[in-house]
Amino acid sequence: MSEQFFERPILNSPYEYPSRHWELDAAGQPTQQIIESRRPVEFITPIPKPRKRKESAAQQQIVFDEGKGLSTQEQQYDPTPIINALRRRVDQWRALPDPNQ
Repeated sequence: MSEQFFERPILNSPYEYPSRHWELDAAGQPTQQIIESRRPVEFITPIPKPRKRKESAAQQQIVFDEGKGLSTQEQQYDPTPIINALRRRVDQWRALPDPNQ
């Protein structure tokens, strides 16, 4: 199987609107398919699967709190819906015929 994702992970120019992305499966692993749209916000880190995996207990989630008291083990602060909504609003603004509106 070709590992195109790891050979060429960056698809878009840093100076243009992101127009495509690599598809990732539910486990965050690349499927080697390119999707022709901007990726929705998700905080994931694609890591290659190990060649051999030992049976072990499920990995615990880390609580990223930064000392501000926003997240606990029971309830975690998730900014992704806000970021996705903001992106939609910026896209709507960009689509206006007169950006000064």
